[in-house]
Amino acid sequence: MSVADPEATSVAVRVRLDIAYDGTDFTGWARQPGLRTVQGVLEESLSKVLREPIQLTVAGRTDAGVHAEGQVAHFDTAAEPDYGKLLHRLARFLPKDVRVTGIRTAPPEFDARFSAVRRHYAYRLTTAPYGAPPLLARSVVPCRPGVDLDAMRAASRKLLGLHDFAAFCRRREGATTVRELQRFDWVATPIDTPGVPLIGGPVGDSSLVPAAAGVDTARGVPVATDRPRTESAYMLTAYVSADAFCWSMVRSLVGAILAVGEGRRTPDWVESLLSQRERSSAVTVAPAHGLSLIAVDYPADADLAARNAETRELRTIPDPQGCCGD
Repeated sequence: MSVADPEATSVAVRVRLDIAYDGTDFTGWARQPGLRTVQGVLEESLSKVLREPIQLTVAGRTDAGVHAEGQVAHFDTAAEPDYGKLLHRLARFLPKDVRVTGIRTAPPEFDARFSAVRRHYAYRLTTAPYGAPPLLARSVVPCRPGVDLDAMRAASRKLLGLHDFAAFCRRREGATTVRELQRFDWVATPIDTPGVPLIGGPVGDSSLVPAAAGVDTARGVPVATDRPRTESAYMLTAYVSADAFCWSMVRSLVGAILAVGEGRRTPDWVESLLSQRERSSAVTVAPAHGLSLIAVDYPADADLAARNAETRELRTIPDPQGCCGD
């Protein structure tokens, strides 16, 4: 049964997909001959269902093992599909580790990659002495108990703004490493009290108390409590947002900040990396499976064309004397 809308015209239609996947068993997003990739699996299923060759353009080309909760892609098709039927058929065709969570028509100017104004990632760690809980083991990375959350936050703040992040990126020929890091902060949550953040300090300290670990039954909201904690089972989540990211940048940022949290480096060392113009061998790349693309932001439809043009320009750092970039 075709999913094409019988009332649709023959004019090409641009379609936006919202996508989620567990990246564990994929060799990244990008199609590669002979390898299982997210793009390859999706294009194969879409081509079968729509009965025409489909090519996807994506917001973020995630690496092998990296997950997505809010990936965005687009494709062009000969006729507007029946989106309800298409969504249900894809649920049957696709393997269980990738889902299309939303489908809709997009303006012709919409480009999943070049129209994006911001990408949001989360990197998840745990300080639990027993490692990652089994149900989270594919998306959470164990780290050393007792990391200094305040030092990690201080170091992260030093990286905010427009910089050349060459020290944190794997170089690609012809690509710039200038990026605007707009958010980089950390949230610590007791594993046995989901959604309850902690107040600063060394994570795993037995004296550390949740900021709100009780519940006001009358209002149904968390309230403060003096209940001490003696275990070291915390989830640490880094929230990282930028206009765009270069290859391995988020995982390198996390690796550098974790070195500060473990006392092996200082926040000033992290800041000093911004002066380097090539990848630093001192920066450890955090494991892929802790990273997830959680959302992508786009401008209003009227601003899409302007954003596309802006994104395609090579970014540079303005010279303090008012001349050229690096």
